[in-house]
Amino acid sequence: MIISTLSANMADEAEGESTTNNVREGTIDPLQIPVSSGTDDEEDIIAVIRAPSSSSNANASTTALMGSLKLEEDPDIKDLFITVDDFQKHVFKIDTYITYRVFTRTTRSSFDEPEYSVRRRYQDFLWLRQKLTETEETHIIPPLPEKHSMRMDRLSKVFARIRQTALHKFMQRISEHPVVSFNEYLKIFLTAKAWELTTHRKAGAGIVSRIGSTIKTTTSALMLKNRSPEFTIMTEYIGMFGDKMSSVDRISQRILKEQSDMGTELETYGPTYRLWANSESELTETLGGLGDCLDKCAKPYKDMTENTELHFLPAAKEYILYADAVKSTLKKRDFIQMEYELACEELTRKKNEREHVKISDQNYSLGAIMGKDPNDVKEAKSTRLDTQIEKLQKQVDYLSDRTEVANADIKADMERWQRNKRKDMKEMFTGLAKNQVECYKQCLDAWEEVIEVLKSDRKPHEELGNSLFEMSEPSMHAAKENNLPQNDLKE
Repeated sequence: MIISTLSANMADEAEGESTTNNVREGTIDPLQIPVSSGTDDEEDIIAVIRAPSSSSNANASTTALMGSLKLEEDPDIKDLFITVDDFQKHVFKIDTYITYRVFTRTTRSSFDEPEYSVRRRYQDFLWLRQKLTETEETHIIPPLPEKHSMRMDRLSKVFARIRQTALHKFMQRISEHPVVSFNEYLKIFLTAKAWELTTHRKAGAGIVSRIGSTIKTTTSALMLKNRSPEFTIMTEYIGMFGDKMSSVDRISQRILKEQSDMGTELETYGPTYRLWANSESELTETLGGLGDCLDKCAKPYKDMTENTELHFLPAAKEYILYADAVKSTLKKRDFIQMEYELACEELTRKKNEREHVKISDQNYSLGAIMGKDPNDVKEAKSTRLDTQIEKLQKQVDYLSDRTEVANADIKADMERWQRNKRKDMKEMFTGLAKNQVECYKQCLDAWEEVIEVLKSDRKPHEELGNSLFEMSEPSMHAAKENNLPQNDLKE
């Protein structure tokens, strides 16, 4: 039993090596290799189905597969670290823009050096994401921050700092992906010099092709017939999640404006009390304490609004864009399944047509009318249909494998996205809560301090009453000693 098992394993290994060599030499189309079922994960399916026939791309796919399996075995092992920092403003007569330093450290053999440091503009990040979206169409590509802001100048330091943080998070998510992090365009982005990257950018696809692809993916959902309930639930959830995050962002911006106005009003409210104290000598301490209290409350409000604008709102906006990215990927998956369904329908139609030709009478066909033998006409039609059916069967097999790959990619990326979402949401709302608590705690301390000042400050009429009481106390004592009526003494 053991010997037979070992022999079977050795035969399987030999067959696998032979198939791999044939794929590398280009003698076998890797798209026609059958996909094994069972416990295969998404990277195994990707390596089998999507491996190109050229040797260079095959090596790149093998490298991506080995790296992804390495990450799957031990998630703590990371061999690619990317940092975005040190934004710089460049001012010229014609144009003014901001660049960011992209620093890379890696131990991957596909890189020639262990460290790279390049400077990139925002439009370079846009190019990278576009290429990743085109080449990794079944994977969820993280979103980039928006190009413009309605609240801030795009060349201001605050806006550049917020964008730098968002770009850093974008590159971190890309570097942590077990498949996308091995994309060749990412390597170009991280290592190429400025003029080399410009050359690659000019060689990109035109806007017409991108618009055509968008139209196809948009209409695919309408033509899809047998979408899996699992992906229907995903689509509905992402739509609801995007709507909820949009409401959170919209209401948060409205609250932020009100809190910012509140802080501004408090800054002008405190001096009002101090000016009033200059004309009220008896209320100087009271009014001065109120003015100091309001000044102390204005600073926490300013800090709270600044923290919300720098941390909470960008995080909320990122997940609004993330929801759009997930929707786009799900539409591409629907388009792939739609192509598969259309190919299956066409294959079924051709098979039915072939069966109809076998039992049909070709005596009144166009070929027979033109003088050809009806049997020859039937045989020619059957041969033509056999050829078409054979090609369609290969196409159906390819599209079936491609649909399985897309399903596996989407499921794995959705699980990864859900994990990141839970972590990010926890950090986002915890930071918001701590920010609010700290603000109102400082305001509470300031008001409690001024209450103590107000309690210790005696009113003038109370001091006058106490002095009269102290002046009348010896007279009352003398009246008691002389046994005189107190009413007479008062008179």
